Amino acid sequence: MEFGKLPPGQRILLTGVSGQVGGELVDTLMPLGEVVAPTRTTMDLANVASIRKMIQAVQPRWIVNSGAYTAVDRAESEPQLAYAVNAEAVQIIGEEARAIGAGVIHFSTDYVFDGLGEAPYVETDATGPVSVYGTSKLAGEKVLSESGVAHIIFRTSWVYGTRGKNFLKTILKLAREREMLKVVADQFGAPTWSRDLARMTAEIIGQYEAEAEGLKLGDVLADSGGIYHATGAGETTWYGFATEAVRLQREREPGASYAEIVPISTEEFPTPAKRPANSRLQCGKLAGQFGWKMMGWQDSLRKVFDAPLGL
Repeated sequence: MEFGKLPPGQRILLTGVSGQVGGELVDTLMPLGEVVAPTRTTMDLANVASIRKMIQAVQPRWIVNSGAYTAVDRAESEPQLAYAVNAEAVQIIGEEARAIGAGVIHFSTDYVFDGLGEAPYVETDATGPVSVYGTSKLAGEKVLSESGVAHIIFRTSWVYGTRGKNFLKTILKLAREREMLKVVADQFGAPTWSRDLARMTAEIIGQYEAEAEGLKLGDVLADSGGIYHATGAGETTWYGFATEAVRLQREREPGASYAEIVPISTEEFPTPAKRPANSRLQCGKLAGQFGWKMMGWQDSLRKVFDAPLGL
């Protein structure tokens, strides 16, 4: 598809630059135009005043909100902070973006579903989060949708990569330190490479910019905005993900000793926050609208192993 850039002098405001997806977005968005990527000290998503101040100062054409409160278990004891970042901040972003005619791209999660179904969820399926984190993220989706701003919400799952803290890096570290690792084998989903999400985001903004020449972003997004599912292709369990990761690491270090990965049930690994048993998301709408297909999780995992993991 045709790929465009931002008009001269226009900017992208990126939140969550220190996170997994935000760190990758810095690189993928730069070819489109100027990217302003403030740290928490200058744009704190838990501080309404700092959000308004930054948006009004930057006057961005796009706001890409990859920042979030993602401590799923801690959210159970910090609901106020989770809602401040995942919902109230999103409401402010929507209000300010609408006032200046900016487009918003926001990232959400499979945790907005209860996980009780067995089929992959589509965008129109009923939501029903079972944790504070999921409820706060759903609240963020709702306020953005109701703000009247031109927007896209990408729901994703099981994000990992070479930056920040994530399941992959934790498993590989523990596998070096222990003789046995117990990993949940009855929760199903798809690992999603943070760089694939970032590449997708840049591609879609580029598509809109190619279409928007001489038009308002709101008019261009009018028929295609809304919610899209964007996860790695295929499916596995946390146990399957861990097993494949350790297998790939063993290939690279055949003489090293790694833990045996043992499958267990969710009941055997209690956590403060309940997890969805089914995190599968159907991504056909994304492919149909934008021609973008997410990488298979095993393919992306192999690519991640081609780069230093920084363990």
